[in-house]
Amino acid sequence: MSNLQKLALFDQQQVRRHWDSEQELWWFSVVDVVKILTNSSIPKRYWTDLKSKLKNEGSEVYEKIVQLKMLASDGKKYLTDCADTETTLRLIQSIPSPKAEPLKLWLAQVGYERLEETADPELAFERAMQTYLRKGYSKEWINQRLKSIEVRKELTDEWQERGMKQGIEFAILTNEITKAWAGRSVKEYKQLKGLKKENLRDNMTNLEIVLNMLAEASTTEISKKQQPSGLKENKEVAQKGGNVAGLARQEIERQTGQNVITAENALQIQSKQKKLKKVQ
Repeated sequence: MSNLQKLALFDQQQVRRHWDSEQELWWFSVVDVVKILTNSSIPKRYWTDLKSKLKNEGSEVYEKIVQLKMLASDGKKYLTDCADTETTLRLIQSIPSPKAEPLKLWLAQVGYERLEETADPELAFERAMQTYLRKGYSKEWINQRLKSIEVRKELTDEWQERGMKQGIEFAILTNEITKAWAGRSVKEYKQLKGLKKENLRDNMTNLEIVLNMLAEASTTEISKKQQPSGLKENKEVAQKGGNVAGLARQEIERQTGQNVITAENALQIQSKQKKLKKVQ
């Protein structure tokens, strides 16, 4: 079970949540989290007191709470204090509760691992390999995926060299590459595979990963040659790089008579890989 699922269920006690498709963020009802962690009969009062405490301490958490309409036990929707995943985890750290300890320990472990990876980046690849193996991916798929991470890093390094900013500009350029080679935006691609917060590349077939790598590697090489300046010129280079893989995709589809882009997601890919292992 993923940490998001643990956060949403808390020993089968459901926490109300809302998916924001535009921001690609989960929002959780804070009162539900407080009720489960504290066993309080009046969780709203507990949360009111905690809010005042956080505000007085100058905590940024207080500023990140938003109100969203959520369904209540009476069947009606009311404005409810909500927090995204990061803020919810921070709130959990502020609540003294035995039920919060497993998540607090996990956060400490993740923090320690990140510090280790900063000192030795190779550890990140080793941990990624183990994570994918536990999820049921084949070693062949994992090798492709890890190579794609390397290719992606070379591309983002090149974008930084061209003055592009991590975040919105990287997302815009990635979207241009994806549209050029896959014929659809990142959002449309994820919708096809039924994804929300999940990583798109983790839900690609081997062939999809290879073509995505070709698109990103081509963009990197074209960028190094043309040295674009500004977002507009970088978008043009991203489109050119994506078109290289787009032509390859079209030729593969012409030769095979099958679409390269599929609705298969990680669970379906893993299921196929397990069946192949049994046959072998």
